[in-house]
Parts: sequence; structure tokens; C-alpha cells
Amino acid sequence: MIVVRVELWSAVTGEKTEIARAVIDNIGGTDRQRDYRARSLRGRSAEALDRALLRINTTGTQREGKVCGHARLSEHVWNLVAKALSSMGYGQ
Repeated sequence: MIVVRVELWSAVTGEKTEIARAVIDNIGGTDRQRDYRARSLRGRSAEALDRALLRINTTGTQREGKVCGHARLSEHVWNLVAKALSSMGYGQ
């Protein structure tokens, strides 16, 4: 499982606050091309996101998407993250 965290780092206080999290799970494919399920978690704090991760298969998921046929050996992981976000309807 790939976990993508978004943190806000204050330039004033140096405080770090997690404000979003997504997970990307391998669900099949071949050695060269994999299929993935992507889910963004419900919550805007590390504590809420931790709780959502425990409930990911019930009420913890905000959005869900799928990436099929990702060329995992020839494409950087950021390409997978971009595809996953797009499949969940972000950035459109």
C-alpha cells in the first residue's frame, strides 16, 4: 500500500499539520503493468485520518477510484499518484 500524506508546514511557527491522506492499493495485473485502487480518507487532522484508516472499508473513505494498466517499472510513482487523484475526480 502506498500512503500519500499532505502536510501543512507553518513558516511562522514551524508546526506541521497533516491535512489530507490517500492510500493506493495494488489489486492485480502483471509484473510490468499493475492495477490499483485509490481511496482518499475522510478527515482533516492526523487523528481523524488515523480513525478513517481503521474504517477504510466502511465509512472512512471520502472518494474512490481505480488505475488500470499502470506501467510500474517505466513510470515514476508520481505518475501513479497523478492518475489515482484524477480517477477520484481531483484536479478537474
